Amino acid sequence: MRDWAHNAGMTDTGIARCPSCGTKNRTPVSAKGKPRCAKCQADVPWLVPADDATIAGALDASPLVLLDLWAPWCGPCRMVGPILEELSTEYAGRLKVVEVNVDDSPGTAAKFDARSIPTLVLLNRGDVVERIIGAQPKPVLAAAIDKALAATH
Repeated sequence: MRDWAHNAGMTDTGIARCPSCGTKNRTPVSAKGKPRCAKCQADVPWLVPADDATIAGALDASPLVLLDLWAPWCGPCRMVGPILEELSTEYAGRLKVVEVNVDDSPGTAAKFDARSIPTLVLLNRGDVVERIIGAQPKPVLAAAIDKALAATH
């Protein structure tokens, strides 16, 4: 995921494989609702890149949003990336993961006060519900997501 998220010229979609049937599906950076598999209608993981130009639309989502502020040269960021991919699959339909390279998007980094990376920000309908600074193991991130999801219901 991170390789194409780092490339200049963001596209308006990502690609996610359906965990139920394996079909590849386009996942839009900004959209209302949540992405579903075109073949079996199952929820698909929503993991997309964003930058300063697309961040507003990317964060305007009804499921919980996990904003990942990272950089390609950051070792801990590279450790967190695969964990976020797993979590986007496990929480498909309930979580949108938005990855922002802080080197390419200084405005977004400043807006979310990313002084250290990785900085993970959980947002519910645009409101920050939790900030996690530094690389954390999957159980810690899952617990933060579960807590935020419980508060939204």
